Amino acid sequence: MPIKFGSALYSKLNRKTPYWTLPNVANHPLVFAIADFHEPQSMTWSSSALFKYLYGAEHEFAYDEHGQLIISALKIENHEYNGKVIPSGFFFLPGAENVSAVLFSSSGTLSKFNRMGRLAGFGIPNLRIIRSGVCHHHDPNAALPRPFVREVEPGKCSETWAEGLSMYHNPNAKYPVASAMFPSIAHHWFKDGQIVSTLPEFHPYSSMTLNLHITDKPGDNQHVA
Repeated sequence: MPIKFGSALYSKLNRKTPYWTLPNVANHPLVFAIADFHEPQSMTWSSSALFKYLYGAEHEFAYDEHGQLIISALKIENHEYNGKVIPSGFFFLPGAENVSAVLFSSSGTLSKFNRMGRLAGFGIPNLRIIRSGVCHHHDPNAALPRPFVREVEPGKCSETWAEGLSMYHNPNAKYPVASAMFPSIAHHWFKDGQIVSTLPEFHPYSSMTLNLHITDKPGDNQHVA
C-alpha cells in the first residue's frame, strides 16, 4: 500500500506543469487529497500505510514493568514489493516542500451518504442501518483503537461530513496549513522523529455499514457496504 499511495502522490508531485506554479495556487497552501479504492473494502485496512510513506516512519509499542505504554519510532528508508522499490518519506522528497499537507479519509464512501441521508430523515421507514468499526481510544495508555457499534438513527447518533478526515501536515512545507481552517478533523504532525496528533472526541479509523431491509417477504437479503 505505501507503493500504491506513493505512485499517485509522486505523479502529482512531478506533474509537467507543477500545481504550485499555477496563478491561482502560487504562494498559497497546497493540499493533496487521496483515497484508496483499489479493491472492495480496502479502506478498512489500508490507511496505516499512508503515514508510513508520508513521514518515512512507523511506531512500535510495548508496556514497561509498571504497565505504562512505551512508544518507539522507527525510520523507514524504502518500501519494496514484487521487486519494485521506492524511497519512503514523501514529505522529504525534492519539491515536496510545495505540498502543504495530504488529506485522507477512510469514510468517504457511498455508505457515508447513506448514513448522512438517514440522519437527515430520508430513506424508507423499514430500513435499519448499523455501523461498526474501530475509533481512536483517547486513553493515553491505550495502544489499540476502540471498537464501536451504533445504529444510524436520528436521535441515537450523529455524524458530520468532516468525521473521519485526517490531515497530515508537511514538516517542511513552504506554506503550512493552519489547523484552525479545519477545526473538526484529525491533524497529524511530524515532530522530533515522531507523529504527533490531535483528534476529535470521536474519530473512526475504519468501519462497515450494514443496511437491513426489514420485511416479511421470504428471500429478501441484507446488504453490507
